[in-house]
Amino acid sequence: MSNWNIEELFSPVQHKIISTDGSIQSILFKNETYLGQPTEVFAYLGVPTFPQGHSIPGMVCVHGGGGTAFKEWVEIWVSRGYAAIAMDLSGRDESGNRLSTGGPDQDHGAKFSTTSDWQDMWTYQSIAAVVRSNSLLRSIPTVDPLRVGITGISWGGYLTCIASGIDSRFACAIPVYGCGFLQQNSADDWMKIFAAMSPEQRQEWHDKCDPSVYLTSASMPMLFVSGTNDFAYPLDSLEKSCKLPVGEVTRCIRLDMPHSHEDGWNPIEISIFADQHLSEGVPLPTIKNIETRGNVIKADITGLSSIQDGYLLFTEDTNPWMNRQWEQASAKLINSDGIEAPIPDRATVCFLAIEDQRGAYVSTPYTEIIVD
Repeated sequence: MSNWNIEELFSPVQHKIISTDGSIQSILFKNETYLGQPTEVFAYLGVPTFPQGHSIPGMVCVHGGGGTAFKEWVEIWVSRGYAAIAMDLSGRDESGNRLSTGGPDQDHGAKFSTTSDWQDMWTYQSIAAVVRSNSLLRSIPTVDPLRVGITGISWGGYLTCIASGIDSRFACAIPVYGCGFLQQNSADDWMKIFAAMSPEQRQEWHDKCDPSVYLTSASMPMLFVSGTNDFAYPLDSLEKSCKLPVGEVTRCIRLDMPHSHEDGWNPIEISIFADQHLSEGVPLPTIKNIETRGNVIKADITGLSSIQDGYLLFTEDTNPWMNRQWEQASAKLINSDGIEAPIPDRATVCFLAIEDQRGAYVSTPYTEIIVD
C-alpha cells in the first residue's frame, strides 16, 4: 500500500470562509502541495442549527467525474439533520474556474497518469482532500466525531472505497457505482487506457490507485449502491469489491439503475443506512444465507421493518457484463423471514432482492448458474 501522511491528514485543517448563505458556507481549505506548490480546495460546508449541547452526525460527499462541489447535495444532508461537506476535486472554484492554488484537473490524463510523483497524482490529491474534509467536519463543535460517514458517486464512489481503507474514523461508507478491479473490467475507455500502458505502468497504477488494494482494510459498515448494467463499474468488478471489506457489507443493486449524480444521491437506502449507523434509525433489512437447491434459490430475511415485496433478478446472457439484458420477476416471501424463487431454465446469473414498506431495497450477491 502506498504511503499516506495520516498524522497530517488527521490534523486540524486550515480553512477560510468565502461566503455564507443560510446554513451553507463556501470555504477554501488547505490541501497537499501539487507540483511543489501549496494548494487549496473549494468546498460547501453545511451545519444545521440545533440547541446548544445537541450533537449531530456528519456526512462527507464526494462527487464523480465531471462533477464538482454540489451545494444541493450538502443542502439535502443538512435538511436531514446532518452537517455535510462537498469538496471540488478538479482544482476549481464554485463557478467552475481554475483556482490559482488548485490541484490537478480530473480528466483521464490526470486520473491514469503513472509518470507523476505519487503526491502529484489525482488519486493521492483527491483522497487527501476527502480525508481532510473528514478532519474538518469532525472539528466542528456540534458534530459528533464518532458519527461521521462518507458517500461518493461514480469516481467519488471509487474514492469512497479507497478512503474507507485509509480513514478508519469513518463510521460508515456508501460508495455509489464505484468499486475496484478496474483493470479487470471497467468502462471501455478506461480499459483502452490500461491496454496502452506497459505491464509495469499497469502494476504501478493498480498498487497505488485501485480500490481493491484498500478495501481489505475497511472495517466500517459499507453499503454498495449500483445497477445491473453500470457502464463504468460492472457487476463482476463490484461483487469482487464487496467481498473484500472486513466489516459488514450491504448491497443495493437495482435493475438498470441510471448513472448520474442526481440518480446517485437520490436512493432512499443511502439516508436509511446512514441513519442506521449514525443516528439510531430503523436499519435496512438483511437478506442472507443464500442457498440454491436444484432450480430454486432461497435466502433468509431479518430486520425490524415489514417486507412488502421480493424479487428475482436474472440474465440469460453471457455477453460482457455491462451489455447483459437483465429481467426482474416476483419472488415468494415465506412467512416473514424467508424468500425463494424458481431459477429460469436459461438463466446464467441471478440474485434475490427484497423491499420493505418504506421502499428500502437490498439484494444478495449474485449466483452464477453452472450450465451442463
